[in-house]
Amino acid sequence: MSTVPQIRNLPVPEGLEGERVDAAIARMFGFSRTKAAELAAEGKVTLDGTPVGKSDRVMAGAWMEVEIPAPPAPVQIVAERIDNMKIVYDDDDLVVVDKPVGVAAHPSPGWTGPTVIGGLAGAGYRISTSGAAERQGVVHRLDVGTSGLMVVAKSERAYSLLKGQFRDRTVEKKYNALVQGHPDPMSGTVDAPIDRHPSNDWKWAVVANGKPSVTHYDLIEAYRAASLLDIKLETGRTHQIRVHMSALRHPCVGDITYGADPTLAKRLKLTRQWLHAVQLGFEHPGTGDWVEFRSEYPEDLARALEIISADS
Repeated sequence: MSTVPQIRNLPVPEGLEGERVDAAIARMFGFSRTKAAELAAEGKVTLDGTPVGKSDRVMAGAWMEVEIPAPPAPVQIVAERIDNMKIVYDDDDLVVVDKPVGVAAHPSPGWTGPTVIGGLAGAGYRISTSGAAERQGVVHRLDVGTSGLMVVAKSERAYSLLKGQFRDRTVEKKYNALVQGHPDPMSGTVDAPIDRHPSNDWKWAVVANGKPSVTHYDLIEAYRAASLLDIKLETGRTHQIRVHMSALRHPCVGDITYGADPTLAKRLKLTRQWLHAVQLGFEHPGTGDWVEFRSEYPEDLARALEIISADS
């Protein structure tokens, strides 16, 4: 596989006169709007030899040149043993796992730790070969620092049908989160678009032209310094709950990346965000029946809850 960036250039068509650079790139070269904006932000786009930003306007006839980075080398799946990854359910179509903290959903560039896919391979599970090579069978993901339920497809038909359910938002995804302070109102909906943070590549943020993102929350119990919330997602954006709770100024306890108090995290002996995928429900791709699975809090989250409860 080539590691040399590819240079593509075209004159701006008359029909795109006055369009934003990111919109024009998306139309001319077939990229997503987000990818086009990233290329412009990285200085990889010029008009008539002059670098332009994503929100600059294009002129018909101007020569647009885009530098496309070489694709990363394929990531290999390494079979491994993950003793604390529980198998909640297993049949010919799918496997539901209770993912522990510190385990990624699948291999990715730069990640050298354990993965759900590697753990399943190490345990002898056959999974779907649909999707990208490193994401075989994965129809949704959890952050490395988030524990809880994930479903992985074992058959090609199951992969296609489960993917469709996640796309159509018919899957029921429930999380519990311990957040700082007391949200007002105690039950509500956050409907705010999410995309990459404008200045920090490793973070996400609420941004005006981001992807639609909807989070519903209800209070389970209020403590002196924090609130335990039951959270239901309509959409599944990266870091969605963490970003939305931070935007409300009630970040997940322990989530230092999104503004949580490190002193409180230390007192609760937390080294990650208090966030757990507690329930997962969907239409079984083989039988058509509705199935639901639940997960108990892992040791670190249960301990933190006991400490903060005792302080209230």
